Amino acid sequence: MSLPKTLAEDVARNLVMVARLIDEDPEEAYAYARIALRLASRVAAVREAAGFAAYATQKYAEALAEFRAARRMTGSVELWPVMADCERGLGRPEKAMAMAGEPEVQKLDKAGQVEMRLVAAGARRDMGQLDAAIVTLQSPELASNAVHPWTPRLRYAYADALLEAGREDEAREWFGKALEADKDGATDASDRLAELDGVEFVDALDDDDEAEPVAADADRDDVDEDGESQA
Repeated sequence: MSLPKTLAEDVARNLVMVARLIDEDPEEAYAYARIALRLASRVAAVREAAGFAAYATQKYAEALAEFRAARRMTGSVELWPVMADCERGLGRPEKAMAMAGEPEVQKLDKAGQVEMRLVAAGARRDMGQLDAAIVTLQSPELASNAVHPWTPRLRYAYADALLEAGREDEAREWFGKALEADKDGATDASDRLAELDGVEFVDALDDDDEAEPVAADADRDDVDEDGESQA
């Protein structure tokens, strides 16, 4: 759907702000998304951006509604995994698992299929099916030595599931593999490894080591009784 030039520019500015803020300040990104939505609710890109902004602020019912609207407009299946994750956020892991078995999954690209696998494993864990979650993550993508954008998160999720299952040695190995692939710091694999190795992080300054407070004005020679400088 095309928009008048001025309106299109206003919408675009708000969408830029959503993209810029969604990681650092999701609430502010959500506010910009709502403005864009008021201006152009019939544009699929706006509905999708509004969905991701709502998702980032854990407004899962709203996010799911926006993603469904965007999908109806475009016919694309690329939002299928995040829609399933919204179902998890709403406390419906069984629905997420059902979505993992739908034909739409076969239409996803490789990144989308890996994302769907991560969501399905999370749903298994939500339902207390830890062993099944581990098996769900075992895949050619996990076994591959090739590094793709999804590799750190996939290895991390596997390590985390192993750790919850009490398989600490295997978990340490996979947290290490996640760290090797995580050049952008997408996970906290380094911190998890340090915890497993018993390393504790402390603040450089303890409360007792903080700088002494500045002396009160009454004790300073250059300030008179009214608090005014004599200089």
